[in-house]
Amino acid sequence: MQEAGGRRIERALYIDMTSIKFCDDEMLARYSKFRLIEDYLAKKTKEIDAYNKQLAIDSSRVDGRHLTNIGTFRAYVDAYLAHNPKVHKSMTRMVRQLSPTEHGLPLEIYVFTNTTEWAEYEGIQADIFDHIIAVAAEFDLRIFQNPTGHDLSEVRKTFTN
Repeated sequence: MQEAGGRRIERALYIDMTSIKFCDDEMLARYSKFRLIEDYLAKKTKEIDAYNKQLAIDSSRVDGRHLTNIGTFRAYVDAYLAHNPKVHKSMTRMVRQLSPTEHGLPLEIYVFTNTTEWAEYEGIQADIFDHIIAVAAEFDLRIFQNPTGHDLSEVRKTFTN
């Protein structure tokens, strides 16, 4: 770790799978305003359109390829990490999906910081996850968490009104 000059972050966020969906035109218009994925969206849309056209697939959600909010979010997180000055540029950087669990779809961030100093590393990791957790809703995704007392109070209010 000391010799390599980086410390590994390997942590997953669990995405509520009921929030995963195909992107519609409105979603794509919103996402295309995010600077970090402008090029990704243009390239991926062109690739998918060419694939569907080559196979004579109409706009059917079942038969063709389409962008999803989780795939677009994964690309955003990867671009965010690539542009983060605290992330080691010559060591592995990966954002991947793991096998789904009863807690949702794990989206794992595997990256190295450019420091080995523990307190600084913890701050970098926290900043990365603060941002990712906060921005997930912009991609119409929900982070999974077990119900809390607040959640149960909100459900109770719904049924008592």
